[in-house]
Amino acid sequence: MYLEMFFTNLFNYLFWAEIIEFVGALVIIGYIVAALIALIRRLDIHQARLLVIDGVINSLSFKVAGSLLKTIELRTWQQILMFVAIAALRIILKRVFVWERAELANQIIPQPPDAPLE
Repeated sequence: MYLEMFFTNLFNYLFWAEIIEFVGALVIIGYIVAALIALIRRLDIHQARLLVIDGVINSLSFKVAGSLLKTIELRTWQQILMFVAIAALRIILKRVFVWERAELANQIIPQPPDAPLE
């Protein structure tokens, strides 16, 4: 019985979508633990913040992949609009975190005044 249920779930795309999103959550947890260790060892808040931002950026990629896999089951306009709203929010959040990471990186290693802007 358990073996049959295992093989049924093995080919269920919603099961894999949940697994992918769970991996995204584990990525965030891993980066937060690494940031806490860096904070305790070096007392460097900027490095810890960079680690957390990197974790969120990487995790959002897993979350978007899981959401895209769930789109196979979209059947109504309400479900499609909900997916579009979630995808847009995650894309905006990822861009904000990439921008924040660039700002933090510039604070850690300041560029000379005559350096060209990126």
